[in-house]
Amino acid sequence: MIPAAKQRNPLATVLEMIKFEHTLFALPFAFLGMVLAAGGWPRWQTVGWIVVAMVGARSAAMGFNRLIDRRIDGENPRTADRALPTGTVSARFVGLFVVASVALFLFAAWRLNPLAFRLAPIALAVLLGYSYTKRFTALSHLVLGLALGGAPLGAWVAVRGEVTATPLVLMAVVVCWVAGFDILYSLQDLEFDRERGLHSIPVALGEKGALLASSALHLVMLGLLAWIPSTYPPGLGWPWWLGVTGCAVLLGYQHSVVRPGDLSRLDAAFFQANGLLAVWLFVLGAVDVMLVSRG
Repeated sequence: MIPAAKQRNPLATVLEMIKFEHTLFALPFAFLGMVLAAGGWPRWQTVGWIVVAMVGARSAAMGFNRLIDRRIDGENPRTADRALPTGTVSARFVGLFVVASVALFLFAAWRLNPLAFRLAPIALAVLLGYSYTKRFTALSHLVLGLALGGAPLGAWVAVRGEVTATPLVLMAVVVCWVAGFDILYSLQDLEFDRERGLHSIPVALGEKGALLASSALHLVMLGLLAWIPSTYPPGLGWPWWLGVTGCAVLLGYQHSVVRPGDLSRLDAAFFQANGLLAVWLFVLGAVDVMLVSRG
């Protein structure tokens, strides 16, 4: 039985558990897809429902991941103090939270347009299915990237009600970006994953191989960013290229602070560099679309 003292504010506990504030981490790419699709800033009603959909989708995915992995988290020294393993919140409450988040996401997709609503179940299958992938494939990092890559594609669909080449390339950008930094982040659990028979690129390739794989994915990401202007009929100007240059610098910094045998600065690389990268590219992309290329 969970002690009464641990049952206070279960919603606040769940929001802390899923790092709700990190929803902002995924929003810039969604907003970039939105601005590119609209050729500017769309109606505020559309913006609002995109934000609601993002919150619902990420909350469902993170809550489900914590629920499915609660036993694994309890055995891992790095994650043993999370809310579910310690009994700070019940599995039943988290399950209800996930159901409510899924409903919120589906409602927002329905309010946006028919195509967004039809694609929503596919997005949910990827978002929720990711939690099982490390049990059977080292490519789980790419599935996580695909889950987040749905953000710019979904935002494009929300604005235009159709799919073209640009959002697909932008989705591939996010897949490579996320998979690359998730490989770095999973280095922290290399020994634990090996012992438990869990799959990851670090387990499959070792530390040095994982670092090379991460670097390769981020190089592909930069190549895809350079390709986007040719897929976007209005074209993109110097702010976009400044944005791509900034991304290259931030990725270079990230890889310079994570070295074989030294993960002491990993959190700085993960949160600061990647958070700034997403915001930087959105801001420069928005400036380009709304002030330079359109003008």
